[in-house]
Amino acid sequence: MFTTEKNAVIQKTTENGLPYVAIEGVREFDVSKTFDCGQCFRFEPVENTPYESEFAGVAYGRFISVARDKEDLLIFNCTKEFFEEKLRHFLGLDLDYENIRRTLTESTDSSYLRAAAESAKGIRILNQNRWETICSFIISQNNNIPRIKKLISALSQRCGEKISTRGMEEHGAIGDFYSFPSPQAVLELGENALKEMKFGFRASYISDAAKKVAEGEIDLDLAATLDYADCVEYLSRIKGVGVKVASCTALFSMEKYSAFPVDVWIKRVLERHFPAGFDPATLGEYAGIAQQYLFYHARFENNV
Repeated sequence: MFTTEKNAVIQKTTENGLPYVAIEGVREFDVSKTFDCGQCFRFEPVENTPYESEFAGVAYGRFISVARDKEDLLIFNCTKEFFEEKLRHFLGLDLDYENIRRTLTESTDSSYLRAAAESAKGIRILNQNRWETICSFIISQNNNIPRIKKLISALSQRCGEKISTRGMEEHGAIGDFYSFPSPQAVLELGENALKEMKFGFRASYISDAAKKVAEGEIDLDLAATLDYADCVEYLSRIKGVGVKVASCTALFSMEKYSAFPVDVWIKRVLERHFPAGFDPATLGEYAGIAQQYLFYHARFENNV
């Protein structure tokens, strides 16, 4: 695995006393591409930011914003301790994406994949909370991103805990924000309440996931220790969780970088640009990062 040398992390404080960290000299990290490529649903762009780009949202129970300031990353409402404990790994800053991208392009004879790797340069795979991730991708089934975000927000408000956003008014804190609810909280909310909240057929899937995780029938930390194929099979014991949802969960929360979820966008790419067939295994342990490059290139560059 391509790990990276740790960049200097400097603890700072804004004029109004808000803690933040500056990570110096971060390469291959595009804030907009990372937070707006369909892998997470709780971050939004900060309007009128003085930085090149800034996205704000909830991660690991805290409202934060991540901004690009020339060669540095700034993370607001964050101490150095919280960064090292949660956010370094969350943001994928422990992997050398420059080397990973180079390795992927050198290992393929596909001009389309090489073009995708170039246009999507800067995307990082986020390492999100496992329970939140599997729920989010259950909700994503046959759904669009604005509605996915709306449902996740409604569920968090209904049975999550309110989060302090003091001092973050200039960094996207408009309105109230809540932590993602625990499996027990969702279980206690019940399937009928989820249906009333317009989750539709997904209500029974979320309810089953909450029951299995809360009662220990499914252990998401154990799932993360399994190899990719076994992880997908294990997660598929949850009602409504198939290969795609399990693969997304594995890729975006369990460090299964060989996972290659196939959604409608990737299916179109494979049909059009790999008519002779495509085996993700040929891309090795970082096939999932290649998948994000292909997804971004297809969706945002209109190159399907």
